[in-house]
Amino acid sequence: MTSTAEDLRALAEQAGRDLADASAAEALAWTAATFGGRFIVASNMQDAVLIDVAYQAAKDFDILFLETGYHFAETIGVRDAVELVYPGTRIVTAEAEQSVAEQEAEFGLLNKTDPTRCCFLRKVVPLQRTLAGYDAWVTGVRRVDAPTRAGTPIVQWDERNGLVKVNPIAPWTDEEFDAYITERGILQNPLVGEGYLSIGCAPCTTKPLPGQDARSGRWAGQAKTECGLHG
Repeated sequence: MTSTAEDLRALAEQAGRDLADASAAEALAWTAATFGGRFIVASNMQDAVLIDVAYQAAKDFDILFLETGYHFAETIGVRDAVELVYPGTRIVTAEAEQSVAEQEAEFGLLNKTDPTRCCFLRKVVPLQRTLAGYDAWVTGVRRVDAPTRAGTPIVQWDERNGLVKVNPIAPWTDEEFDAYITERGILQNPLVGEGYLSIGCAPCTTKPLPGQDARSGRWAGQAKTECGLHG
């Protein structure tokens, strides 16, 4: 049965209240029970923490990967490993209409001249097109990631994409996050060990400076802090 936008909005608002203090396991259990096969788990393949948490609630779900064409080879390696480590899951690859070569032929190096437009074409548009087939998406956004994410709720209505957005690990501290990786032996992008604490596209990702938040290594030197997927 397909839910209307009004139904999903009401559901998100109620769940936002009911699950305001929910654990990640509780939030994912609610998601799996509520949406069945109508939810998708987003991952940038920096690690498989969110995927692992979701796998405890459901062994059969889609995983959204935005293939921008600009990823590090290490990121692609993690993506390829996920389906082997988590059998039953399916990678859903969202791609831009133009290949990297076609985009660069028409617009030049947008990641240098207009990174916001580049993110829009290679991330935001493919995301919206893919999410149109689901009622909810699950993200790994955490409040400690950056000041722009400090108020992230566990469940919310995603107005722009028109579906329920679940952020089960939003309250996790860095210490809790790292402990989960260590205790469960979670897949992690090798670049993290080299000092890349927030991994996006290779041309726009650097190591953050000491004392700065993890996402300061994204679009360093530019007045840009988000790719547009989460605001």
